[in-house]
Amino acid sequence: MSGLARQRWCAATLLLVPLLSLGSQALLQLAGVGPSWAVLWLLPWSLVDGPWSGMLAGLMLGLMLDALQLGPVSQIPALLLLGWWWGRLGRRHPRLERSFNLGLLALLGTALLGLSVMLQQHLAGQLGAAPLHVLMAQTLLTALLAPMLCSLQLLLWRLQVPGLRSDVMGGGTRWP
Repeated sequence: MSGLARQRWCAATLLLVPLLSLGSQALLQLAGVGPSWAVLWLLPWSLVDGPWSGMLAGLMLGLMLDALQLGPVSQIPALLLLGWWWGRLGRRHPRLERSFNLGLLALLGTALLGLSVMLQQHLAGQLGAAPLHVLMAQTLLTALLAPMLCSLQLLLWRLQVPGLRSDVMGGGTRWP
């Protein structure tokens, strides 16, 4: 079991993602499109807890979000890939906490997630109107929110994992 999953309240934050996705946050919308809450949650989780935990979290997150919508389109493949990729980045470069890095990773992740959904919709013959508008708005908004939200999550979650506490407090690094 991973370090963050042992902390029940950390794992319980996964349930906030579908609630935020369903909720109407008029203040956090750009042209009627909200941010990708899945990316904003999965990015810091994977950076802290590693690739396997990131993939498992991406799977659980994808299952919950896919249950909210009907149809053949799934977010699971992209979330699995993102959880693995970000987890590997977190293991190799434990200092990915700068605002620009988090914003760029969130931008790339949201774009990959959106393109995956668009490709699946195209293959199923369900590509709606203005998919590029939705992709651009969601990608930009997520990238702008990521430095603030992901930085806070990284700090809180690194304090919860015993091996990372010294790294957060200015001690040595966890990974060689």
